[in-house]
Amino acid sequence: MTEHTVGTQEEWQAKRDKLLAEEKELTRRNDELTKKRQNLPWVPVEKDYSFETDEGTKSLAELFDGRSQLLIYHFMFGPVYEAGCTVCSSIADNIDPNVAHLKARDVTMMLVSRAPLEKLQAYKKRMGWNIDWASTAGSDFNRDLGFTHTEEELKPFLEGEIPPVVEQNAEACGTNPAGYVAESPGLSAYRLSDGVVYRTYVATARGLEPTMGYYFLLDRTPVGRDEDSQPFWLRRHDEY
Repeated sequence: MTEHTVGTQEEWQAKRDKLLAEEKELTRRNDELTKKRQNLPWVPVEKDYSFETDEGTKSLAELFDGRSQLLIYHFMFGPVYEAGCTVCSSIADNIDPNVAHLKARDVTMMLVSRAPLEKLQAYKKRMGWNIDWASTAGSDFNRDLGFTHTEEELKPFLEGEIPPVVEQNAEACGTNPAGYVAESPGLSAYRLSDGVVYRTYVATARGLEPTMGYYFLLDRTPVGRDEDSQPFWLRRHDEY
């Protein structure tokens, strides 16, 4: 017999109606936060950054590709990695099919990483993605946003007990923990207006969950994410 509460359809409906009211309130609250996010002041990007792409070296403004808005996912694939981060790969799986829809709303969506372009191209082919991916090799782009860390900055973390998930992810990327955590994931947004590029939004950590659609689907299953019993479950889609 199940240990979970069992009830009648009427009891379920009563509970569901109460939950629905809370869900609607959460939706309204999210709408309010979206407006606040869009009302943040724009910060001019005054530094000249260069990116290596399939079409050659480009500036940040050129990455917009004729559109006025740009979303960049900062994918953890450092110079010493042999393969992209497993979690970032799951995120790219979610982003890739939405690129065409975002273009229809005047938004260019792409990935950037510090690894050489040849590594990114080979991994992109393995994963079967179509999304554009640029290398920031030789550029401070990720560093200036706080998505790249020096060995000195990481020293207190690396001298402590390394979490098992870091060990696992580092091994999956073909590097050691120091090489793995030198990179961080993130999402940054930009607007091109009158020839000037503005940074409008930056997110990391759990702020990236909207890019992880599987979590929101799991949240609606009876068991949910269940990461307490299986914390290291994510794999690349060709490794399950």
